[in-house]
Amino acid sequence: MLTIGELASYAGVTVRAVRHYHAKGLLPEPERDHSGYRRYDAGAVVELIRIRTLAKAGVPLARIRELLQAGEEQFAAAVAEIDERLRAEIRERQRHRERIARLAAGDSLALPPEVVGFLDRLRVLGVDERIVRVERDGWIPLAAHAPERVPEWAARKREQLDDPQLLDFYVTLGQALDRADDDPSLVELADKLALYLTRVADEQGEDYVDDADIEPPFAQLMDALAFDTAPPARRLIELLKERGWAGWTKLERVAPVRRRR
Repeated sequence: MLTIGELASYAGVTVRAVRHYHAKGLLPEPERDHSGYRRYDAGAVVELIRIRTLAKAGVPLARIRELLQAGEEQFAAAVAEIDERLRAEIRERQRHRERIARLAAGDSLALPPEVVGFLDRLRVLGVDERIVRVERDGWIPLAAHAPERVPEWAARKREQLDDPQLLDFYVTLGQALDRADDDPSLVELADKLALYLTRVADEQGEDYVDDADIEPPFAQLMDALAFDTAPPARRLIELLKERGWAGWTKLERVAPVRRRR
């Protein structure tokens, strides 16, 4: 005969768990000996292990009580049902793991392959990761907003990236991210970018500079994302406007404003 401590040890549970199962009516309480102690037989060990196994499988205690009272066939059928539920949970957890893996992968979580390829190319070309992040954060709502246009836009971006002057803009902008708003490098960058945009617009047409057909409110939202990620971009926009170009996501030629003194 076993004490409650020995029973708990053999079944791999705590004494507190044994008492809890007694209180829930899952494990019958044995009669006490002449000293007032509970004494358990080997059958109690088997029963307690069954309770522990079902409980660890996530079976509610009320259902465990029902299963313990079921016949052999009913018990086997119920266990098969529990097993299938656990398998379904495992499959669902595996799907969660895949989503987490995609999240860890970064860009591919919410972006189509064409855009991921463009972002990877920026990295290969040495563009600052913060600039890549600005691009990525802009593409995410854009891809959700107009997914059918993404292949076209991404192809145009890749084509434009073949221009060394545009690549130089990306690289220079990355270097400017750690500068103050009054840093001369931002002015130099604005000059270079304005010259680039003007040249391309004159050679290729203004539609080449901005062919995305993005509604102004949506463009403003994407601009805000860029400014949050790279605050110097806001100052750069002001400098560009002085040079005849307005916008960030949606560029357009405007009349140059008077420059600050």
